[in-house]
Order: sequence, then C-alpha cells, then structure tokens
Amino acid sequence: ETEDKSVSEASEITNDTRNPIRTLIYIIVLTFYLNTSHTRLSFQESEDGKTYFLKIHVPWEVLATYADVLKIKVPFKTNDIPDKKDVPMSWLCTPYRLPEHVMQPEPDYFTATFDKSKIDFFLIEDKETFFPPSTRNRIVYYILSRCQYSKEDKDKKGIKRLLNNGTYIAAFPLHDVSLLYRYWSSFPCRKYYGEKIGIYFAWLGFYTEMLSYAAVVGLLCFIYGVASFDENIWSKEICNETIGGQIVMCPLCDKKCGYWKLNTTCSSSWQSYLFDNTATVFFAIFMGIWVTLFLEFWKRRQARLEYEWDLVDMEEEQQQLQLRPEYEIKCTHRRRNRVTQVHIHGVLCVCDVYLSRSQTQMCLIIASIIGVIAYRLAVFAAFASIMKDSPTNKLDVVGSLITPQFATSVTASCINFVIIMVLNFLYERVAIKITDMEVPKTHVEYENKLTVKMFLFQFVNYYSSCFYVAFFKGKFVGYPGDYAYMFGKWRNEECEPGGCLIELTTQLVIVMVGKQVWGNIQEALVPWLCNWWVSRNARNHPESLYSRWEQDHDLQTFGQLGLFYEYLEMVIQFGFITLFVASFPLAPLLALMNNILEVRVDAWKFTTQFRRPVAAKAHSIGAWDEILNMIAVFSVVTNAFIVSFTSDMIPRLVYKYAYYQGAEGSMEGYINSSLAVFNITDFKPENRPDDSENPDWFFSSNITTCRYRDYRNPPGHEKPYIHSMQFWHILAAKLAFIIIMEV
Repeated sequence: ETEDKSVSEASEITNDTRNPIRTLIYIIVLTFYLNTSHTRLSFQESEDGKTYFLKIHVPWEVLATYADVLKIKVPFKTNDIPDKKDVPMSWLCTPYRLPEHVMQPEPDYFTATFDKSKIDFFLIEDKETFFPPSTRNRIVYYILSRCQYSKEDKDKKGIKRLLNNGTYIAAFPLHDVSLLYRYWSSFPCRKYYGEKIGIYFAWLGFYTEMLSYAAVVGLLCFIYGVASFDENIWSKEICNETIGGQIVMCPLCDKKCGYWKLNTTCSSSWQSYLFDNTATVFFAIFMGIWVTLFLEFWKRRQARLEYEWDLVDMEEEQQQLQLRPEYEIKCTHRRRNRVTQVHIHGVLCVCDVYLSRSQTQMCLIIASIIGVIAYRLAVFAAFASIMKDSPTNKLDVVGSLITPQFATSVTASCINFVIIMVLNFLYERVAIKITDMEVPKTHVEYENKLTVKMFLFQFVNYYSSCFYVAFFKGKFVGYPGDYAYMFGKWRNEECEPGGCLIELTTQLVIVMVGKQVWGNIQEALVPWLCNWWVSRNARNHPESLYSRWEQDHDLQTFGQLGLFYEYLEMVIQFGFITLFVASFPLAPLLALMNNILEVRVDAWKFTTQFRRPVAAKAHSIGAWDEILNMIAVFSVVTNAFIVSFTSDMIPRLVYKYAYYQGAEGSMEGYINSSLAVFNITDFKPENRPDDSENPDWFFSSNITTCRYRDYRNPPGHEKPYIHSMQFWHILAAKLAFIIIMEV
C-alpha cells in the first residue's frame, strides 16, 4: 500500500524520544483533528498544564492517496434519472415524514471508484469538502491503526496497541456540535457518523413507525376488553356468593395451605378478562401478520438505502478498509485456498475454549432459572400461611388484590429482574473474551460473532421467566391424589381458576418496563452525571482555556459495544412485543412511547455526551437481520401456544358450542364445568393441610369434597380422577388452533 510522506513523518516523530515535552505529549493523550487545514502535526497544551494534545490534520494529498488505495466511491455526474415518487404503500409512513424544507434532501449523483490520476473526471468543486467527514475520519483511522512505530519489531504498530499499553490515553475525532446538534433533523447523519450509525437510526425510525400501527390495534383490543366488561359471565359466577362463594377449592400447597373459596379470586378474574377475551385471538393473529410485514418492508427500505448510500458493492472495500489489525498481526500463517488457489491467512481455533466458556454461562443461566422457580414454590406456602386470615384486606384500594399468588408472582418477577441485570455484566465480558480468541477477520465478522453470542445469552436471560409462566406453570401439577414435585421436594405451582395469563402479563410488564426504565437511566442519566463530574472544574474557565478538544476528551468513550447495546435493547424489546404479545396487547403501546423518547435520547447522547466515534461503513444491520427473522418465526409459535394453553379462550369456546345444555351457546355454568371434584378423604397424609391452617368456616360445615382446576372424572366414577372426554375435546381444539394459526 502507498504511504504518503506525511505518514512517514508521523512515524519518525513517534519514535523520537529526545525531546521530553514531545515524549510527554504522546504519553498522555493523542487526538486527531479532521477540520480543514494543511498543517500535518501541531501540539497544544491543555488548561491543566499537565495534559498535552497532538492534533493531526489531513492534507488533500493524504486523502487522495488513500481514497485511491481503498477504492472509495465519489461522485462524477449528477443523476439525471427521474425519481419515482409513487412508492407502494408509502402513505403508511406519511405521518412520520418530515417535510422537504426541513430535511433539505441532497442531490443524487452517479459515483465511481476514486482514481488519483484522473482527478478531472470527478465533480470536485472544493477539495476541502469533497470527501465527507465520515470518509476523512475513516481514512485517518485506517492510517493510524496500521502505522508501524518500531523498526525492530514489525508487530508493534497501530494506535490501538499504543492505547492499550498506555502510551496514549485517548484517540478520537472532534465533534462539530454547534452544527450537528442544532440541525440534527436536516444534517445527514451518515456523512458525519458514517453509514453504520446512520443505518441504526434508519432502522430505529422505521421500527418506531411500524410499531405505531401495532400499538393502535393493541389499544383497541384493550378498549374492547374494558367495553365488554359486563359480558364476563364466568367472572360474575366466581364473584357470586351463591356460586363462587359455595365452591370449596383444594389446598394449593402441602400442610401450610388450607381450603379456600373460589370467590377469593374475584378481583384477579376480572383483571384477567381485560387481556383474555375474544380480542386476544384476533390480536395474536394480527401480530403474526404485522411482524411479517415489518421484516419485509424493512428489507425493501434497507435495499433502498443501500442503493441511495452507494453501498451495493461494498464487500471488496470492506475487506481492505475493515480488516482488523489484530487479525493481521496474529494470523501470520498463510495457506492456499483449494478452490481459488489464493493464499489466505490461517484462523486460530478456539473451539474447546469457546464451548467450555459457553457451557459455563449456560449452566449459570439455568441455575438462576431453577433458583427463581424454587423461590416461587417455596415462598408460596409462606405467603399462603401469612395471608390465611386476609390481613391485606384492611389496605385501601389494593388490599383485595393482594393474594398469595399475586405476592409470589410480583416478588419473583422483581428478583428475576435483578438477577437479569447482574448476569448481564458477566455475559458481556465472557462473550468479548471468546470472540477475541477467535480472531475474526473483519470488524463486521467480529461484531456478528459477538452479536450472536450475546443475544443467545440475553435471550435465555430475559425470556426464561416468561416462558416458565406461559408454558410450564400449572401444566404439570398432577391432581390432589397424585401431585407432581420438583426434585421430589417442592410441589409444582398451580394456576388460579382464571388461568395463568394474568400472571404472564404481570411478569411481562415488570421485566419489560423495568428494562426500559433502567436502560434509559443507563443511556442518559449515567453519562450525563459522569461528564458533569469530570468537567466540573474546567467549566468555570472561559472557552479560550477550555478548548473543543478538551471538552471532547472529557466526554464518555463510545466503545466497540456502543452501537451493539443500542440494537440489543431494541431487539430484546422486539422479542417482548412479539413473543408474548397475546398476553398483553398494550405492550406495543409501551414500546412506542419508549422508542419516541429513545430516538431523541440517542441523538442527544451521540452529539453531547459521547466522543465522536470512528466512522464505519455498513450496508445492513448485520446479524440482527437474522435474529429478527428468528424471533418473528418463533413468535408465531409462542403466541399460538399462549392462546391455546395459557389463555382460557379455547376451553370457553369448546364449552359454549359443545357442552352448554341450553338452546343457544352461553357461558353460564362454565366455572362449574372447568373444575374437577376430589374427595378430601382421599388426601395422602403428607398432602392434607394442618388443622390450624384451615379457616373457621371449614369446621362449621360438612364439607366432603373440594374442587381443583382440571378436567377429570369425579370420585365414584368407574375410572376416578382420569382425564374426562371434555379434556380430550379441548386438547384437540387447542392443537387444531395451533395448526390453523401456523398455516
């Protein structure tokens, strides 16, 4: 590769240790400055008199030389092809489009690979502005990352290594905040930050646009639940003193749980109806269609941006511009490709290490999941014993809502959220270490490998508790005469007579909303407080003493995982609003409200709280595309199973059209039909509640049976406690619904 004379001079100055002040400059801090100037190197002392800055300027000759080497595309002719304005279904995004007088769209050009020997061929009106800031930024970093600073050791090269060994403490391009922050909406983000950050904002904006339609439909479904509140016949039966008040339920745990009456679940039954009604089925089907349209429309938008930003054939340029210096240094062994007969670098194999560390992390995740489940099983008995005399009823407004099931669900959800936050710190370090050991070839390959590892950990971490409540709780409990136990010690949890859907809703709201609130605190408040504390003394000095480069130096560093966490936050949110949305139709609305704030917080954060990152090119959102597709496919399955096995919608429909005895389908008698009968004399001694745990009304009545949530034959039947025919009819209807929804 061709090196300009200025680069050689920079290398010589770096190796010159005779001047103590010059040596001090390089030891403390290095910044590179990309504004228009032909001065190659200049030195600046800071306000504190201890920190020194080296400013690197980029002459035209350096830019032209490396633009030729890196095959950067530049304009050579104005695009004279008429623009097709009529884009299909563009009206969907009209409410979110800024007018042209605000956006100030740039003219379109035909481009070609830059050739220094044919400068007259290109549209060069001003050499100082011909290359956009992101290209200048990228070229300088390319030079610095490969510049050798030791003649004896060829491996000693690159600014990143100098930063790691403490020779310099920082290296970054300067912000032009006055322009960017003031004209954020009209200034082309990609020309300032590069296409990689530009496409993130493009994706975030498009996702927010599409999210608004899901939010509107979800809100309408919730309004339907509120409007049809009085039609909830089964909840009325539960709350009725002559029906629910006379049904005695079997104990929910061994020894410490007594018999209880069905009408104690009156409040939770009404709450469950808001999300478990006919609209739930419609919304689950709608979201299956929405997620497909979202991904297909984004593919079209991404292809359009790829063309407009001239990234269609960036693979060759990416190989040269984004080849990681770590790969070039470590992978010195070359081998011949059997197909192309071209010598390529060898790859370090770390399969055993990767598997070992991954297995350790997965075991840690599984252990935390089991720990939370064990907490739920163990603490329920304690809550049931404490609340047996209903002491919480004395509380105003919320007293009647606090039940042992509710207390267990909320506390377990909060504990699970705390565990999620703690484990996140461990996942990040392990995933980075494993990816570094693999020595990926390019920056894109590095980020894709890291993305897959991190997301797999986060997927299990964030969604495991919701999967447990949705698909395992209440499904494997056995029946009063033959309960199922976890590890032979803790009796498996049961769902309330109203179903487990309301508990899934509670779990989803706590984890999803808690993550969004915590994420906004981490993104906005923490960087602001850190910057305020670091610059507290310098702010008292005039601008002449507190220079632009010192202000940028005091900002937070935008690390290699900076943009990764922005994507991860949104993709985790995408999973919440698609995988479990059938249990909470308001999830898209909460996500929309968060994203409207997120776009503005990210813009503010990038321009005022973080150092300007090194520009990078990207023609897509990378591995996140495949992850979103995986979530989309999986979401159709999970929502079908939630409607079938977590919601009570299918059993209600089967009862209404197949088992109701009246002339027209009705839900009268559904509660009695959905509860099986058990003879209390058949309880095993280890399952029978202690006399001290039973309420007073139990001893004053002649009660011989209790009810439990299942479809089984009653005592006295020729096959007692075996699943009844109604159970198999309902199971067939559930499986049929899953097949129909998948098709």
